[in-house]
Amino acid sequence: MNGEPYALKGASTVRGGEARQALLTLLPMRRGFIYLVAIIDWYSRHVLSWRISNTLDSDFCIDALNDALSRYGKPEIFNSDQGNQFTSDDFITVLATNNIQISMDGKRRWVDNVFVEWLWGSLKLNFGRSRPIQLS
Repeated sequence: MNGEPYALKGASTVRGGEARQALLTLLPMRRGFIYLVAIIDWYSRHVLSWRISNTLDSDFCIDALNDALSRYGKPEIFNSDQGNQFTSDDFITVLATNNIQISMDGKRRWVDNVFVEWLWGSLKLNFGRSRPIQLS
């Protein structure tokens, strides 16, 4: 399902719950990375759900999505980048089953990730870099 339109272009979201976004980032470890996904409300920028994983598969993203849906209801629009986690059949099925309009960032939509990078930046700086995470 690559190539979904970017439904948020020029949109001015006026109320919470109208649009949500999945944002993915990584935290450095001594060997490799931990991947962090956050589901946020587009209007308020509140983090509704988040999960971490040591693999870059779609399962932890789907888990965060399902958690946000069960706790906060469904939005009209769900936006993400075009990463494999968000274009997987399983992730798309959750959105389609709930009749949620799918929106995907186009190329050079880096500005959509600025918020999550700011949000998790202090964690990366203060915890991850000073004390790299060691998983057993």
